[in-house]
Amino acid sequence: MTAFFAILAAIGFAAWWSTARKRKAEAQHMAAEAAKLSALHAEAIDHHQHRLETLLDSMIEGLVVLDVNGRITLANRAAETLFGFSRQMIGGTLLEAVRHHEVAALAARLGSETAILDHELRIEGPPPRVLQVNAVALRDGAGIGGGAMLVFHDLTRLRELEGARQEFVANVSHELRTPLSLIKGAAETLLDGAKNDPGAVERLLQIIDRHADRLTLLIDDLLLLAKLDSGRIVIHPEPSALRSATQEVFGDLSKRAAARNVRLENAVPSGLMAQADPDRLRQVLSNLVDNGIKYGKAGGLLTVSARLLSESVIEVGVKDDGPGIPQDALARVFERFYRVDKARSREQGGTGLGLAIVKHAVQAHGGEVRVESEPGQGAAFYFTLPVAKPGQ
Repeated sequence: MTAFFAILAAIGFAAWWSTARKRKAEAQHMAAEAAKLSALHAEAIDHHQHRLETLLDSMIEGLVVLDVNGRITLANRAAETLFGFSRQMIGGTLLEAVRHHEVAALAARLGSETAILDHELRIEGPPPRVLQVNAVALRDGAGIGGGAMLVFHDLTRLRELEGARQEFVANVSHELRTPLSLIKGAAETLLDGAKNDPGAVERLLQIIDRHADRLTLLIDDLLLLAKLDSGRIVIHPEPSALRSATQEVFGDLSKRAAARNVRLENAVPSGLMAQADPDRLRQVLSNLVDNGIKYGKAGGLLTVSARLLSESVIEVGVKDDGPGIPQDALARVFERFYRVDKARSREQGGTGLGLAIVKHAVQAHGGEVRVESEPGQGAAFYFTLPVAKPGQ
């Protein structure tokens, strides 16, 4: 009997041991599955977080999200660039990150306001910027505040373009008004009775003819500049002899040079060939040479030279020996309608667009243009063109 109970006990222990082992194996399996699911979940969260950061960093607008205590919980790359902070600032206050009290004040207003839309603010530089801010308060389903989201759009370039457009319109209006008023004045004088005086008629008609030509030149330059700006002018580069092109321009402008007793020197080496549109090349040279004749020294010397900068680039220089250009004007001489000496420029009859046309025509060839000058030492304008390759 004792043996029988011992056998039963052994069988029971074996069953319990087997069950226990199964339960342990099941527990281990469940733990492994839980760990696997946890790892997958963490990986999914990381992947989602990475995708979210990538998406936010691709935005051109700056984005900053604040928690209920006004501390930064999220910021994208555009916001960091706008305000010059790093993501190490996340967790700090908005004012600590952006260092701009008006921005912090906007965020504070969201405690009582639902949204702030199209608010424009200026941030002093360097560089100064104009930002448009849209901000919304983040609230839960019960309407309890949960922080704020601010979106910053950089309007600096747009405002600069608007300013340039307004200045351009003002300059064009002024440039058109001067010859138009002279033409109208001459016509009114004729109508008021001067037509009966042969001497007055000839003088007034010359005024009308001269300023009509000035209007035509201004309109032609404006149209050309608009085409160069928009890329509508197609450049047809071909091997062009720089010395010959320079000599042609000298021939066209010889009377103007003679009127101011300016000597023209062609120092371009023979055989130097540029890959350039012949018409645009002559236009660039003509504008620069004409500029040198007008603003250089009366009885002075104007020289056109050229040299190889490398196997693929030629640099052409047009230098006069006039009074030169003030240092503070050097950076602006290629702007439209900019004149160093406004009174003298209008007396000479220029449109104020010649150097802007030079810049755009050279850039259309892939080249660059610059100016060097010292007061009293004349001015030298340089532009680059590609070297003509054999077989081109």
